[in-house]
Amino acid sequence: MIGRIRGILIEKAPGHALVECSGLGYEVDIPYTTFFHLPETGQEVTLHTHFAVREDAQSLYGFASRLDRNLFRLLIKVNGVGPKLAVGILSGLDAQQFIRCVEARDVSALVKLPGVGKKTAERLLIDMTDRIGQLEGQFTPTVPGSATPGGSTTAPAASHDARDEAEAALIALGYKPQEAAKAISKVAEPDMTSEALIRLALRNMIPAG
Repeated sequence: MIGRIRGILIEKAPGHALVECSGLGYEVDIPYTTFFHLPETGQEVTLHTHFAVREDAQSLYGFASRLDRNLFRLLIKVNGVGPKLAVGILSGLDAQQFIRCVEARDVSALVKLPGVGKKTAERLLIDMTDRIGQLEGQFTPTVPGSATPGGSTTAPAASHDARDEAEAALIALGYKPQEAAKAISKVAEPDMTSEALIRLALRNMIPAG
């Protein structure tokens, strides 16, 4: 089991990171909440990981915090929730936001996540209520929402390319093209990077409970 990886961030994109460690490049699938915390490429990064082996594939999932990784492991134990859906859930809500939804029995916030229907949301609330206790003592301070990923203050001005990248990222997450375009248009302002557009769009689409 690969539980953590520390190395140089070679590439990053919404949902994906490439980390070089001891001469090897590890392709890591990541939720968007982790993508927002990645440093600039060329800098050192540490990810808490889960290694999944199936008959047809081997995948390494990475998370900014141990809490997010451990919640991911609990989510994939829920009937009907696989790694892809678990990553989608943690792309819209970080661990602490998800836990608040469970504690508040907030079905409405969960059904706004792509791939999560009402039945799945209700199953998550039922199954995760008891399992949440396994995460006690693991809460750690998270980077405030005002912190920008990878020093985006020096990023170039927003452009059609930034908007296109942000829309493509939301579509890859599971939103319909029309939903993605509408969400991006609502938050788009001058001098915004694709990372900032994605962050704000997700925040508006899935408000914190």
